Amino acid sequence: MGKKLLTINNLRTKVEDKEILKGLNLEIEAGEIHAIMGPNGAGKSTLVNTIMGHPNYAISGGDIVFEGEKINDLKVDERARRGIFMSFQYPQEIQGITVENFLRSAKAAVTGERSGILAFRRLLKEKLKLLKIDESYAKRYLNVGFSGGEKKKNEILQMAVLQPKLAMLDETDSGLDVDAVRIVSEGVSKFRTEDNSILVITHHNSILENLKPDYVHILVDGRIVKTGDASLAEEIEKNGYDKFKALV
Repeated sequence: MGKKLLTINNLRTKVEDKEILKGLNLEIEAGEIHAIMGPNGAGKSTLVNTIMGHPNYAISGGDIVFEGEKINDLKVDERARRGIFMSFQYPQEIQGITVENFLRSAKAAVTGERSGILAFRRLLKEKLKLLKIDESYAKRYLNVGFSGGEKKKNEILQMAVLQPKLAMLDETDSGLDVDAVRIVSEGVSKFRTEDNSILVITHHNSILENLKPDYVHILVDGRIVKTGDASLAEEIEKNGYDKFKALV
């Protein structure tokens, strides 16, 4: 049995007084890949935003425990320093800040240590090669003029540089072509170790074919109604969610 990384007990979350998560339970151990699937509006993005501490997502019940510590009241930056990372469904553009400078600053903020420029560039070059991204990419302004696929690759690059304990990927495969999905999923797979875990939110089975999740969870109306292995994602791909909606 691995080390317990994340435990969610009876989590309830409200957005603008509307309850979205309605008593959700989830456990993730170090070294595992978990996938969350479900119909639109089920609460998938709400789940990862709540774990990350987004202020628009108010916890109205239950607990989030990370490495044995209840983190319900921690701010986003405090959670990031503890090793939680989230990729966004719609990454923001930042004019005037290069990818390299952003990543160096982000790593310093998370670790509390400012690495030397040469050492950081060696690290960044290594991660760019891993994701098969041209080195010139590091000099571009963050997400400015990037294609949808480039923005998603940039988020995987952030994950590779920051080395979080829990990486949450919110529809990272959205808008990517087959080759980009393969490159991104290979990069995510290489990030996985015995000490970290990955939580993937997706509508599609294609990224899971490469990631090979340990567990697939079906989220419907704010609750996880079914948990299984990768074959559960294949079933969803063929038959949809109607059968699982009846389990609520």
